Amino acid sequence: MITSAVVDRLRDRVATAGLEVTEEALQQLGVYVDLLERWNQRMNLTGLGHDNRGLDRLVVEPLAAAVRVPEHARSMTDIGSGGGSPAVPMKLVRPELTLRMIESRAKKAAFLREVIRRVRLQETRVETGRYEALSQRLELAGGAHVVTVRAVRLTASGLAALRLLVAEAGRLFLFKGPGDGSEEEPEKHGFRLLESYPLVDSLGSRLVVWQKGT
Repeated sequence: MITSAVVDRLRDRVATAGLEVTEEALQQLGVYVDLLERWNQRMNLTGLGHDNRGLDRLVVEPLAAAVRVPEHARSMTDIGSGGGSPAVPMKLVRPELTLRMIESRAKKAAFLREVIRRVRLQETRVETGRYEALSQRLELAGGAHVVTVRAVRLTASGLAALRLLVAEAGRLFLFKGPGDGSEEEPEKHGFRLLESYPLVDSLGSRLVVWQKGT
C-alpha cells in the first residue's frame, strides 16, 4: 500500500512544474512509483533514486509532454518502455489513449504487465520484442498517432522502423537531455520537425516533436 508521503511528494513536484493533475491520477502515480521502488530492489529497472530529480525525470517530464499530445490522438506506442516512463504517466493523464509499450527484455516486460494490473490501466498492452522487428507486423503498421522514445539511440534502421509504426501525419516524441549526443536525424526518414519544448528546467530536458509526412 502506498504511503501518503509518496503522493505528497508527487503533488509538490507537479505543482512546482506548474502542471494540473487530478487527485485520482496522483493516487495512481503513487502506486506506480511505489512499484518502481520495490521492483528496483530486485532488478535494475531505472534510476529513480530518492531525490526530486528522479521524480522529475520519470514522472514530471512525461506529464509535461502529455500536454503536447494532440487532442485528436487516440493511440500511443512507447519504445523501449523499461520502467514504464514516459508511457505510464502520460497514459494516466490522457486515459483516452490506447497504449502499447514495447520492451525487448522479458523481466522488464513482466514489470510493465504488473503495472498495468496494479494501476488498473485500461486499453494498455505490452509487446515483448525489438521494435524494429515488431514494426513489420501488419496490425501495428501505421497504428500509432503518437510514438514516444527516450534513452533509445536512433539509427537509420531504427527510424525506418519508427516510420512504419507512426500513423500518417502522426507525431514522433523524442525526449532529450543536455547530455544527449548526435544521432540519425528523423528528417532523413520522412519526418518534419514541428517544435522543441522545454520539459523540466532543472534537468535541462526537452521534448522534440516530429511529424510523419511533409
